[in-house]
Amino acid sequence: MSETEATTPAVEAPAPKVNPVLGDIDRIRKAIPDAILRVEEDAVREQYWLYLKPKALVPVLKLLRDDRNSDYPYLADLTCVDRPYEERRFTMIYNLYSLSRKQRLFLKVQLAENETVATASDVFVSADWAEREVYDLFGVRFDGHPDLRRIELPDDWDGHPLRKDYPIVGKRPVILLNDVRDAL
Repeated sequence: MSETEATTPAVEAPAPKVNPVLGDIDRIRKAIPDAILRVEEDAVREQYWLYLKPKALVPVLKLLRDDRNSDYPYLADLTCVDRPYEERRFTMIYNLYSLSRKQRLFLKVQLAENETVATASDVFVSADWAEREVYDLFGVRFDGHPDLRRIELPDDWDGHPLRKDYPIVGKRPVILLNDVRDAL
């Protein structure tokens, strides 16, 4: 054996990187066995989308918020996607963020036309206005919401303008700036 071989330490392979979200998914599956319908993964960005049963949404949100190992204290956003050609046309998307991990986790709940979902405002205060916005623009109803009413459009507005089947021109006359000036 040469002198350089004797002094060179053996190089160990780095330990495989374990994504903590996989542990979160396992905790959800153990605590609420039938909650997750499917999981989608973007391995490049290390992001996950969990499709949940609508009735499992609030228990999963509470678990992810309260479990010390999960650590998702922040609902960054929630929104809706409308796909009228699908049987369950509305997809609610909840964007959770872990401050300690700098990690996002997306929860999705698919709803049919007149199906409702429980409000997340009891779990995350930030859900209150976002749910009102989704109700206003898409018409999705949230069971138990403390103040579910329009937030952006007038109370007498007909329809929900972000639905794909909403008329492109709209249901009210367009008021131009010149018309307003002339009225003054």
